[in-house]
Amino acid sequence: MNAVGLSLCAFGSTIAGGLLALRFRGRLPLALGFTAGVLLGVVSFELIPEAFALSVRSGADARTAMVALVAGFLVFHALHKKLHTFAAGAMVAHSVMDGVGIGLAFQVSPMIGATVAFAVVAHDFCDGLNTTAIMLVHGASTARTLSMLALDALAPLAGVAAAAWIPVSSETLVNYLGFFAGFLLYVGVADILPRAQQVAAACPGRHLALSGLGALFPYVVVRLAG
Repeated sequence: MNAVGLSLCAFGSTIAGGLLALRFRGRLPLALGFTAGVLLGVVSFELIPEAFALSVRSGADARTAMVALVAGFLVFHALHKKLHTFAAGAMVAHSVMDGVGIGLAFQVSPMIGATVAFAVVAHDFCDGLNTTAIMLVHGASTARTLSMLALDALAPLAGVAAAAWIPVSSETLVNYLGFFAGFLLYVGVADILPRAQQVAAACPGRHLALSGLGALFPYVVVRLAG
């Protein structure tokens, strides 16, 4: 299967995750701990390691990724009042870069492209869930939530198309990965996790277990893809 076909799989995976969150929106508080864990796991097991590995391969300074991480955290802290719009929008931007990653990987070899696409499809389910959860937890309407979910699902297709036309330097990707990691860290640790702790006050063990499972999911995906 080529890059476009696999990006269509990513589309379906994102939609499935988002619709699941909508279907069980009445129990959404129970999923907040899992969502926060997923975001923490993506930062720890995907974005930061990939930024460091890319900096080593390209000869870029890995410290710039950490500077970008701090910048991303602080920027989204400053924009907290409109977090649901900016956060979900950043999820869409991340999905575009997922598509760029698939397209660039297929330019190296079909095997590498398929491996990258597998990881993208696997974690896009949680991307869809996270996008929907972020919108709903901040009071967005169903229509607005579905619109943002659709954008998130279509974004990898745009990324695959962009990969064929837009040159992306390694340094730019390193800084992007760091900045996006800072965004996810803020959303997960400073926004969603405190909400999960509030609703899970009566059962902290369940909250901890869900957060741990959420963080484990990206780790398992990365291990399988590797």
